[in-house]
Amino acid sequence: MSQTVDRALSILPLLAEGPADLGQVADRLGVHKSTALRLLRTLHEHGLVYRQSDQRYRLGARLFALAQEAMENLDIREIAHPHLVRLNEQCGHTVHLAVYEEGEVLYIDKVESRYPVRMYSRIGKPVAITVAAVAKLLLADLPEAERRAVAEKLEYPMYTARSTPNAPAFLRELEKVREQGWATDLGGHEESINCVAAPIRGADGRVVAAMSVSAPNVVVTADELLTLRPLVRRTADTISGEYSGRTPIKEAT
Repeated sequence: MSQTVDRALSILPLLAEGPADLGQVADRLGVHKSTALRLLRTLHEHGLVYRQSDQRYRLGARLFALAQEAMENLDIREIAHPHLVRLNEQCGHTVHLAVYEEGEVLYIDKVESRYPVRMYSRIGKPVAITVAAVAKLLLADLPEAERRAVAEKLEYPMYTARSTPNAPAFLRELEKVREQGWATDLGGHEESINCVAAPIRGADGRVVAAMSVSAPNVVVTADELLTLRPLVRRTADTISGEYSGRTPIKEAT
């Protein structure tokens, strides 16, 4: 049964490359045409493939509908939360999750620090978009034209001497973040608060959210916080894998 399922599912990426006839499917699977036809008929009955008038097969509309429904029902916060808690338990600092929506970057989850000095950030509250590490990651992933248009429309408050002063500087910072795959805010919003962040990506590789670890410098220095960067990135990669469906399913023991 598992071999049959494996063969049937192997047909889908083949058809994703374009329509294929029965012989091409059989050759790709390494099976007789009768076996390939039986698999194709089953997939056709479920709407996952469609037989064209030229007798070639392509992906069926039902497959796209299922994919769209699955994406709409994915809740990045629900998937990420246990990983954010685990990261918080490991490092002790405040952990945030943020998304970009309608021109704003919003916190959608937060796990508080174990230390008595707390941050005043709140779930649902927009971040300081020109300086926040999570904002840099989310905006850096936008197409270049959109990224430039957004940057040119923003205002650039000088929260501290380290704040981003203008659009050209912001665009340079976003390009750097885009290339390195992580971001920081080292006293750009509040002089006493430092932050390191990593992106969470969907199945298409685009950034769907960003997560960060933040701490006041009375608890850890900026250099000490930056040593957590590998841990933050691993956590973000784990969430990305689970969100996009790339994480292997562990067999029950």
